[in-house]
Amino acid sequence: MSIDPKRLAFTLTDLLVTVAILSVLGAIAANRLVAAKAKARTALCLVNLGKVNRAVLDFSSDNHQQLPGPVPGDNKNLWWWYKEQVKRHAGLSGESSASDTVFACPEDRGYSDPVPFHLNPRFDFSSYVYNGVTMPGMPNLAGLPLSSVQQPKRTLLVMEWTAHAPLSWHQSKTGRKNSPFYCDAQSVVGFVDGHASLTRIYYDGYNAAYTQDPIAGYDYQYSGN
Repeated sequence: MSIDPKRLAFTLTDLLVTVAILSVLGAIAANRLVAAKAKARTALCLVNLGKVNRAVLDFSSDNHQQLPGPVPGDNKNLWWWYKEQVKRHAGLSGESSASDTVFACPEDRGYSDPVPFHLNPRFDFSSYVYNGVTMPGMPNLAGLPLSSVQQPKRTLLVMEWTAHAPLSWHQSKTGRKNSPFYCDAQSVVGFVDGHASLTRIYYDGYNAAYTQDPIAGYDYQYSGN
């Protein structure tokens, strides 16, 4: 029995269908790859912040259980420059620099400057801030004894800068843009009891997140009481 060679021919329609199928499969694979890379970057951010969180606690252990506080004669903002007090407990020595990768979140996109915080000397080469905003009326832990923190499991110690806005470097609703602030933006944060997590940050629509504790239903607070 002979076979009609026309039936074996690969038609233009067959080609177009095959290309379409391959395009869909390629898009699915690409999306999965992007999601996997984002998940890995978030995981690394959690690991790094956990180490920084531990460094702050180790600093306190070496200083009569007292958390980092303002240094007499030093006018730099404690919420960034706490790093100078604790960095040796994170295995660093010498001047801070962009090579201090333990203080870097790979998703850090900075804010007002065109470079990430961890590449910027203005922010002591760090993606992570300390719960030490010492402006009048702001809840913070600056210089407090660890024993005075009444809810260590929910009290923030260090966090991505985005938790002060709030914005998100992970699952961002604003893409790569740093505006507008929005409620329930997710940030990697560390707590006084030592654990770190990706958590939702409250925003009332007017005031930066760090200026107040959240309403009921959130798993964190800025104040130590």
